[in-house]
Order: sequence, then C-alpha cells, then structure tokens
Amino acid sequence: MPAAHIRQLAALAAPPTGPEAIPRPSARYSTSVPALLADRPDATLVRCGNVVAKAHAPDCDADRLAVRLRVAAHPYLHRILLPPLPAAGSGGLLTLLADGRPATRWPYGRPVSPEDDPDAAPWEETARLLARLHTVPVARLPGPVPPMRGPAKAARALSRMRAALTAPGPPPYPSAVTAVEHAWSLLPRWARDEAPPPRADALCHGDLHLGQLVRHPAPDGPWLLIDIDDLGLGAPAWDLARPAAWFATGLLAPGPWSRFLGAYRAAGGPAVRPYGDPWPELDVPTRALTVQTAALAIAKAAPAARPLDADETAFVDACDRMVREARKARTACVLRELAGRPRP
Repeated sequence: MPAAHIRQLAALAAPPTGPEAIPRPSARYSTSVPALLADRPDATLVRCGNVVAKAHAPDCDADRLAVRLRVAAHPYLHRILLPPLPAAGSGGLLTLLADGRPATRWPYGRPVSPEDDPDAAPWEETARLLARLHTVPVARLPGPVPPMRGPAKAARALSRMRAALTAPGPPPYPSAVTAVEHAWSLLPRWARDEAPPPRADALCHGDLHLGQLVRHPAPDGPWLLIDIDDLGLGAPAWDLARPAAWFATGLLAPGPWSRFLGAYRAAGGPAVRPYGDPWPELDVPTRALTVQTAALAIAKAAPAARPLDADETAFVDACDRMVREARKARTACVLRELAGRPRP
C-alpha cells in the first residue's frame, strides 16, 4: 500500500483531537506512535494505541462488508466476535480511503503468539467460540447475511497457484502441482465454489485459524474471534476443517485435536454429530482446506524458486494420498461391479 494511504490509515486509528476529544476518557488511548502491523495485498493494518485501523482488500464488496460489520456489532455476537468501532467521520462502521478501499476501526487485542507451543494454544476456547457462533439465530441478525467465503477462498488459492506457474521455463514442482490439481478435481462442486453448499443455515467464520483470535481487553481479556471478511452463512464444518486438516496431515497432535473436537461437541456445536465418527461431516471441507493450503504453499514458493518446506510438503503429500485413495475406491467399485455380472 502506498505510504500516503498508510498515513491515512494511521490517522484513522489515532485518537481524536480537538473538541470531540474532550468527553473521551484519556485512558482509552495511549500515546503510542502508529505502528504498521501488516501490509498484504488483501489487508493493511495500522495500530495506534488501543485502536487498529484496517484497509480491506481492493476487490472487497463494501456492501457485504457493511452487513458483516453490523452482524459483528450485534448483541448476539457479544463475547464471540471482536466488535468494530465507529469509523471516524463516516457516521457508520466503515469509511473509504483515498484509493476507494474500505477501511474499518477495531479495538486492539493481544493475538496468539506464533512462538507459542501449538499444543498449548487455546483450542478449547476456540471450539467454544465456534459452537456459539454456529448457533446464533441468523434470522434475527441484520441482513441479508452474505454467504460464507470459505469455498471462494479455496478457489482463489488454486487461481493463485496457477498464476504463479506461468513464468517461462519448466514448471516447478510438477508432481506437487499434479497432485494438487487432481485432488481439487475430486472435490464436489460446492467445495470448489461452483455450486451452493448442501447446507447454509449457520453463521460461519469462513477462515478459522489461530491467527484469528485475540484477547480483549489486552492483555488478559477473554478470547474473541477476529477478521470478518469471510463471515457468512454456510456449512459450519468448514470452520473445523483447518484444525482437522492439520490433524490429518500430522501437524497437530491427537491430544489438541481431541480437546478441540470435544469442547466443540460439549458446547453444542452443530457442525458434527454429537458423538461417534465426525468425519462424514468433516471429510469434504477438510480435503478442500488441505488442497487450499497446498496450493498456497506452491504459489508462495514458486516466485522465490525455493523448495517446499516440511509443513508445505505434508499438505502436498496429503493431496497425493487423496488421489491414490480415490483410485483405489474406483478400482474396488469396478471389481464389485464385475463380480456381480453373470459369467458368459
């Protein structure tokens, strides 16, 4: 993002000055200078004291974002989602930057540290937040609530991978790309964002991972979900799919996965059956998130001409296993059909 627009974001996050600042308690704001937290194609975040200003993606649908903001601010989402702050001068919850990008303001919360042991991450708290999110009475929310964007993000990941492989010369990672493309083709159309999902009756986060949690008020307040860009109606199993994919690829130990799933069920989460095998509901979303993660790994590694690291390779290997298992299943189906035919 250009420096001028980052300065505009910093001004959006800064405490008010002049007469409007008089009635505000000064303890709400610190004297911190603006700090750039992230500057990515899909989001730029600037913190000033206890406020974070966010510029959303250039192709963000501002009307749908406005609905998502009203949902996040609704009392039914209290202590589930971090509530947005009013956008200064706009009279609403979002404003437009000079380049036309929507921008929003949020309270600062302390995130999960990337250096934390994954086994010690707040898996149970995350699961309970998801269960509460999935059982919010959607008919009583401001609307119309847009669709959850999980499948759209998966499709975008495949597009990013393909775009990253257009450089002249031999394509990198040919076997990995083949595995990812084939695994993608095996998914049902709804998981590839080519058809409506089989169910869309629950409010879903759409991009759940540990980076979507903060403690608010910082540093020791309750955990809350953040990042509403993909929030909407969809299949709630999608929100469980990334932890499930980590578990299926061996990157998440059985203990944390069991705690996460058990806490979700105990809190009445509707994504999976209350007991027994959860994989009938989790299978398709987990495979989709596995393919998405592998595609993004290739998209990021290709421009740097670097090899895939161990975690990235684990997701590519999982795609390859999906393809091999599908072939075995087709072979078994053909053999059963042949065995049932009368002999000449």
